[in-house]
Amino acid sequence: MEKNSDKMEKVVSLCKRRGFVFQGSEIYGGLAGVFDYGPNGVELLNNLKRLWWKANVYDKENYFGVDSGMFKHPRVWEASGHTSGFSDPLADCRECNTRIRVDKELESIGVTADEKMSEEEINKLFDENRDEISCPKCGQKNFTAARAFNLLVKSNLGDFTSEGGEPVYLPGEACQGIYLNYKNILNSMSPKLPFGIAQIGKAFRNEISPRNFLFRTREMEQADTQFFVKPNENQEAYEKIKQDRLDWYISIGIKKENLRFKQHENLVFYAADAWDIEYNFPGGFDELEGIHDRTDYDLTQHMKFSGVDLNYTDPETGEKYIPWILETSVGMGRMFLAVLCDAYYEEEMDGGTRTVLKLHPDLAPYRVAVSPLLKNKPQLVEKAREVFTELKKEFGNVAWDDNGNVGKRYRRQDEIGTPHCIVIDFETLGEEDESLKDTVTVRNRDTGEQERVAISELISYLK
Repeated sequence: MEKNSDKMEKVVSLCKRRGFVFQGSEIYGGLAGVFDYGPNGVELLNNLKRLWWKANVYDKENYFGVDSGMFKHPRVWEASGHTSGFSDPLADCRECNTRIRVDKELESIGVTADEKMSEEEINKLFDENRDEISCPKCGQKNFTAARAFNLLVKSNLGDFTSEGGEPVYLPGEACQGIYLNYKNILNSMSPKLPFGIAQIGKAFRNEISPRNFLFRTREMEQADTQFFVKPNENQEAYEKIKQDRLDWYISIGIKKENLRFKQHENLVFYAADAWDIEYNFPGGFDELEGIHDRTDYDLTQHMKFSGVDLNYTDPETGEKYIPWILETSVGMGRMFLAVLCDAYYEEEMDGGTRTVLKLHPDLAPYRVAVSPLLKNKPQLVEKAREVFTELKKEFGNVAWDDNGNVGKRYRRQDEIGTPHCIVIDFETLGEEDESLKDTVTVRNRDTGEQERVAISELISYLK
């Protein structure tokens, strides 16, 4: 992701400056691939989660939410294939010890390394193309052989990690918690096929080279849906899910021209089909969300390893079978980054250049900002506080801003993405024109236009 690094650097700078995202453990020098969401970032993130949950649970029939525990029995990751197959091929530069991902370096020169390839096959490709791959740090071409590096993060948990016990892992992907609760949903909610289960959960990956800000991190939240269908009745549902997900991104304000579908040429072991919704990040189009036809692999594996019958019994025919699963999966950090990149603008206004986040109003950290024209005039502050209190009752996320002059406040709220700014001035008090009493100035973020609106009409205006 090097194509437009200038824009990425500006987005990263804005995130720090305006309290969206901070480097994790920053006062200790930071921890690579780990980030903290600040006051404005957590509001944007929560708004994204809320809209995602609405679209994938509340607005759908026969979808159920779960929130599974982070720790899982070690056999879960054996059944899912993570302990043996969740790895990246890595090699070290012999000159400076910099570590590279061999598959990504091969990809950068147009050579595809299939995920199903063995270590021997990866090394054969690597050897054939070594002359074209240079160390990103020192520029040399002297590398070790590639070897598999497992991405699961090990942890300690009670008796499981006592002497001779099995290790436990932080979740490599959040979706396994859905499969583990599939039978509980059948028993407690009595759904008929097709039905879906949704979850937003944490996942951890021992990434050797986390990069591009929130795009590839070691800790992430994944928003997943798993749609359970009758075997071989998956294709129509799969196409509808793909289109629904694309339409949702457009509905939250991402420009259609910055989104596209891309089908996987090489499928992972569990998939019958796999497509990505790609977003045009500053470095070019890359994966935003994965949409996968996982067949019956996951439930079959967990039934085999747990010994528990996970068959679905058709209530009309009595037929028993393992449903197929259609999955959607997106990292919330990656979604957050796509929304910021799409909303980021630099443009001329009022004789200068402003930076503005043109976020969808339902995503903006604050619905509106309220200011007194002058903070040293008690009558203006009192009236502004009255307006602020009433709007806060209605919208919750309302900003109070009285720092600097009005122009500086506008610029600050533009960078946060606040759709409207309200200023209480002397006209609001009726001191200059009685006909304007109890009206306020409302300034539009995107156009910069200002208009007078009656205080009594503000709530309906802002909705």
